[in-house]
Amino acid sequence: MLTIDGQPLIGRGVLSTTVSVAQAKSQFAALVARAEAGEKIIVTRSGRAVACLGPLPERPPIKYGELSGVFLSEDLTIPDELIRDFEPSE
Repeated sequence: MLTIDGQPLIGRGVLSTTVSVAQAKSQFAALVARAEAGEKIIVTRSGRAVACLGPLPERPPIKYGELSGVFLSEDLTIPDELIRDFEPSE
């Protein structure tokens, strides 16, 4: 059974399109647009699913006060040997 992350793709309304690597190369921009619109596209090589192109999961917006429990150290000094790693060598 064809799965992504252990989730079956057949019979769940998830599998909508399967394309070969060659097709994906020639139609990449169109496939990305379809994925952006919510479609999941399975890319195959020699008939075997090797990749999935689909929309990214939505990220919840950051809310004011969400970082209220974050602790910042009072000592933010950087060791000299670390600073030297970022200075140009002569």
